[in-house]
Amino acid sequence: MTFVLRRLLGFAATLFVAAAVIFFLLDLLPGDPARFILGINASAEAVANLRIQLGLEAPAWQRFFAWIGSMLIGDFGVSYTQGAPVAALIGERLWVSLPLALFAMVLSAAVGLPIGIAAARRRGSPIDTGLMVLAQLGVAIPNFWFGMLLTLVFAVGLRWLPTGGFTPWHEDPAAALRALMLPGIALALPQAAILARVMRTALVEVTGQDFIRTARAKGMTMSEAVWRHGVRNAFLPVLTILGLQFAYLVAGVIIVENVFYLPGLGRLIFTAISERDLILVRGITIVLVIGVTLTMLLTDLCYALVDPRLREGGS
Repeated sequence: MTFVLRRLLGFAATLFVAAAVIFFLLDLLPGDPARFILGINASAEAVANLRIQLGLEAPAWQRFFAWIGSMLIGDFGVSYTQGAPVAALIGERLWVSLPLALFAMVLSAAVGLPIGIAAARRRGSPIDTGLMVLAQLGVAIPNFWFGMLLTLVFAVGLRWLPTGGFTPWHEDPAAALRALMLPGIALALPQAAILARVMRTALVEVTGQDFIRTARAKGMTMSEAVWRHGVRNAFLPVLTILGLQFAYLVAGVIIVENVFYLPGLGRLIFTAISERDLILVRGITIVLVIGVTLTMLLTDLCYALVDPRLREGGS
């Protein structure tokens, strides 16, 4: 219980500090949002009236705490440029970005973990060397470049999948899933390569421990000892990497979404930045921070479930 309370307090403190950094850094950006909205030919009186309507005349600290208070009741404000609630805009785009991140996460785990286990069980063999070379290539290849290559092969050449765009889930779930396949594969490649390398290293280290030799002495084969005892213990560092990777995928879809013209959070924040819609930029950024921080909190809790020493010692 102490372990959970400490993690929850850390979660709350992290969100508060992140919100402060986001708000004040954006507030320090040069330029006037009211002037940007009305245009360079607007009169000073019109700009001043709009600044009052937007609440920009109040002190920064006052606007910060008003923003925090509004978010606690689910009000993220209204977009300057789109005239719609920020929460509604983010909610619409989450139905693209979140399934994309989940799909990439599942795919990277389904590919990377078996490769890492296979390489560890054949340590020092040509198979091990070949798999690790492929993993190194996967880490080195940028996901946006790989996404464009996938588009040339499977969309332009073979015409199996769409080149971009997105069909809403309620209209055609199959078409929506097909639209996420290429960007999901592009996102999953480097993550699968990292997982493979971490899993191999962890499993190689575990197979040299005394409990594996004890299991072998009791009559288990090497494969049985690895699967029944080694994989679970090797999974502890992998679990941390999984949490970090999902956090990266949630926050790192901006480039890939723009490559594939997906109407997700990445496209939305890109548009908001180009139009200097600070309310929308703040809302999207804090949602991404919440997603990343919550993922790390859940990772810590899962780590405690796997390793009883954390629950008992509280650290």
